[in-house]
Amino acid sequence: MTDASPYFAHPTAVLDEGCRIGAGCRIWHFAHLMPGCELGENCSIGQNVMIADGVRLGRNVKVQNNVSLYSGVECADDVFLGPSVVFTNVRNPRSAVPRRDQYEPTVLEKGVSVGANSTIVCGVRLGEYCFVGAGSVVTKDVAPYALVYGNPARPRGWMSAYGHRLAFDGGGHATCPESGQHYELTPSRQVKPVSIPNS
Repeated sequence: MTDASPYFAHPTAVLDEGCRIGAGCRIWHFAHLMPGCELGENCSIGQNVMIADGVRLGRNVKVQNNVSLYSGVECADDVFLGPSVVFTNVRNPRSAVPRRDQYEPTVLEKGVSVGANSTIVCGVRLGEYCFVGAGSVVTKDVAPYALVYGNPARPRGWMSAYGHRLAFDGGGHATCPESGQHYELTPSRQVKPVSIPNS
């Protein structure tokens, strides 16, 4: 059912034989981990969360209450999923038409945050440190560090790795007010972190 690493699971959690749980994970009330799912170290799995076969979570992933992670979802390290986030794995489901062999992968790169009650349609990639505002419906890939929200979600700006909106000057430079990290907006509309100058 698990590897030898220590973790906490509430007595009401259901951990199926064959799930893998990293050291330091915390699994709360009524969560269900199915066979073949894999959690990296120090993940936090909230109440009433379902993690399906084949789902892979990196280190320090936080999944808030009432989230279902279906087969095909992969989260890198430090991903945050707000309460009641919804994932899909088939774009054209029909009850009478089996499509288990047509699941589309959904990839969330390092540091992604998804706000409460958002829906992530399958087959998209969310770039590192992007930020999806609450209640959004994501139907397309999201660029690294992008801020998107709405239905459908559209680009609305840029976010730092610490979760602050970036205000780029005329030269395409911005600084995170919390970390002091500098960022560059390239002519191709990509955001890249640049080195913090020596003080």
